[in-house]
Amino acid sequence: MPLNLRALLLHAASVAIMAHGYMNLPDMIGTVRMSEKKGGQFQFLTIQGLLLAFVTMVVSLAVDLIPSSRWLRNVKRAVLIIALPVSIVISTIYWNLLLFMPHMIIFTAPDATTPTSSTLVPEPARLPLSLDLALHAVPAVAMFIDFYFFERKYTGAASRWGPIVLAAIFGSWYSWWVEYCASYNGFFPYPFLTENPYNVRLLIYLGATSFAAISFKILNALHS
Repeated sequence: MPLNLRALLLHAASVAIMAHGYMNLPDMIGTVRMSEKKGGQFQFLTIQGLLLAFVTMVVSLAVDLIPSSRWLRNVKRAVLIIALPVSIVISTIYWNLLLFMPHMIIFTAPDATTPTSSTLVPEPARLPLSLDLALHAVPAVAMFIDFYFFERKYTGAASRWGPIVLAAIFGSWYSWWVEYCASYNGFFPYPFLTENPYNVRLLIYLGATSFAAISFKILNALHS
């Protein structure tokens, strides 16, 4: 099979941008040093989604370079089916809250007063736009383009049950993980979790998990 230069460029650029985003994550957020907290930066769904997207793009790059490898293609599709919906959940929640309710998404020190408008959010909590895009936009956009232009749609059992089962597994994992970390740290990485009781948080986890599965099913159904 011939080398697809457009796919190679997409995957290489995505890997570089996401690696740049991760390597430039601030360790200090307000007065909190994340490396000293349980879970560190991996408390954030954004970072777990970034890791999934990064692995997907690295494997995609390997497929570009070794297009005859069916094993690599199967690995890519196995990771993509969970990485893409997780990235869509992250981008959808993050950008909507950032635009309309920034105090619910921007992490601030737990001993600081919760801001009531975007003008009151402490500047150290805000990411530079280039870093923000690398973490919260590039993963979803890159995998969306990859899926529609360089991948075939999922069929059979993979399309019927794959998104549901994998979203349920990942959603259960993250909800347990973030609750576990918060039990040590005394706060959650996202204000919309910190400010809600456990029963509401469960509904948030369930809603995000359902949205991940449904969004992928819709994207796959629209794929030609």
